[in-house]
Parts: sequence; structure tokens; C-alpha cells
Amino acid sequence: MEKTTRGWLSGLMGVVIFAGSLPATRVAVADFDPLFLTCARASIAGLLGLALLLSLRQPRPEPADARALATVAAGVVLGFPLLTALALRHVTSAHSVVFVGLLPLCTAFFAVMRAGERPRPAFWLFSVLGAVFVAGYAATGGMEASLAGDLLMLGAIVACGLGYAEGARLSRTLGGWQVICWALVLALPVMLPLALVTAPASFARVGHPAWLGLAYVSLFSMLIGFVFWYRGLALGGIAAVSQLQLFQPFMGLGLAALVLHERVSWSMLAATLAAVVCVAGAKRYAR
Repeated sequence: MEKTTRGWLSGLMGVVIFAGSLPATRVAVADFDPLFLTCARASIAGLLGLALLLSLRQPRPEPADARALATVAAGVVLGFPLLTALALRHVTSAHSVVFVGLLPLCTAFFAVMRAGERPRPAFWLFSVLGAVFVAGYAATGGMEASLAGDLLMLGAIVACGLGYAEGARLSRTLGGWQVICWALVLALPVMLPLALVTAPASFARVGHPAWLGLAYVSLFSMLIGFVFWYRGLALGGIAAVSQLQLFQPFMGLGLAALVLHERVSWSMLAATLAAVVCVAGAKRYAR
């Protein structure tokens, strides 16, 4: 199997894993505090990442990479998990997953800023249209809409887009899976003490679904998914493989309906489709 094909398959596996993140977080925050959930998932993944780096005797990153790794940690280890956990106390996972339709655009925007690319005017046209569709849906979401939840989700998308773009850029020299492992290790001295401080006084009332949600976001969303994702970006090309994120909203909506039995309305599907079409157009004119 050629290198590019392996990259696409690895990237697709990463997107499939990420698609379960919001439904799993929704289940977990039913019994866990969002701050504890964020710190716990990062701590568990960080300890596993540290063990992986040590067992495979990976060299330490260069001092020049510290700032980029800190950006990755701030975006995908702290920012996105915490903001989505807070948002999912106000909105359903089916509602929040529509915002994921903006993630490829946000990633492309930060990639443009970091790489100094100059997209054609059509890129910005599709970008504005996509933002209008998603903002319009959020404003007319009826009883399911929440200003606080929508703003938190927008913040989460910005943080994640920055973390994806910076991690993808860094993976060219540091290696795909090493990027997320070192970012987790960098955040571990902060996340582990916070997890212990914010832990509930008793776990007796924590149900099995919440434990399963914590396990999923810790093992798959925070670590394994990134191993596949950054490997896919490294093998198949950042610009090409990142387009696979366009499938994530549809996968997330399907999981929300199948696992959580949440209602997926036609307007929600239409907004997601509109965002995906606009992001696809923007990606076409990104170079």
C-alpha cells in the first residue's frame, strides 16, 4: 500500500474516533464536573503518552519546539475538551456537532496564518458563507439553542483549529504521534494536580455510562485518535487529509441519534450540509 493511501486511511480512522468525542463527553458530564473531566482525560492520556515515549526511547523535542507544543497543548489538551464539556451542559451533542462543520475551515485559517499562504478571494467567500450558515442555525435553533453553549462551542472550535494546525506543522519535523504525546506530557504537571483537586468527594453516584464516557475521551479522543490523525497528516499531506474532517459532523450526528437517542432535525442536517459544502469550497481555493 502506497504512502498516500496509508495516510488517508489513517486520517479517516482518526476522524471516526473523533466523531465519538462529543457524544462521549455529553455522557460523561452528566456525572462529572467539566473541569475534572478535562483534567482527568488529559492526565490519563498524558501518563500513557509518557509511558509510550519512554518505552520507545523517543528523543526530547528541541527547545525551539516548546512554544509550538505549548500551543498544541493549550488548543487540544485544555481548550477544546474544557470548552466542549462546558458547552454540553447547555446544548445536546447533536446541536454542538454542527459547529464541528467549521473545524476544517478554522484549521485552514490558522494554517494560512502560520504558513503565510495567500488564498484566492473565493476562499474567503466560502468562508463567510459557511460562518453565516452556522451562525444562522445557532440563532434560530429554538428551544435547543443556548447562547452560552453556542459561544463555548465557537471558542472550542477556534482552540481546536489552532491546535490542529500547529500540531500538523510540527509533525513534519517531530513526527506524527510524538506531537500529541509530548503536548500531553507538557501539560501533565498542570493537569494531574488539577484532576486531584477537582475530583469529586465520592464516586459512588457516578454511573457506568459516565465512566465509559471518561474512558473513551481519555484513551481514544485524547490519545489514540491523534496518533492516527497526525500520522495521516504526515503521510498523506496536511491540506489533503484535513478534508476528511468534513465527514465528522455527519458521523457525530449519527452517533448522537444512535447512542444517545437525541433528535436530529432536518434543519440541523441542512446546516451541517451547508457548512460542509462551504468548507469544501474554501479548501478548494485555499492555494
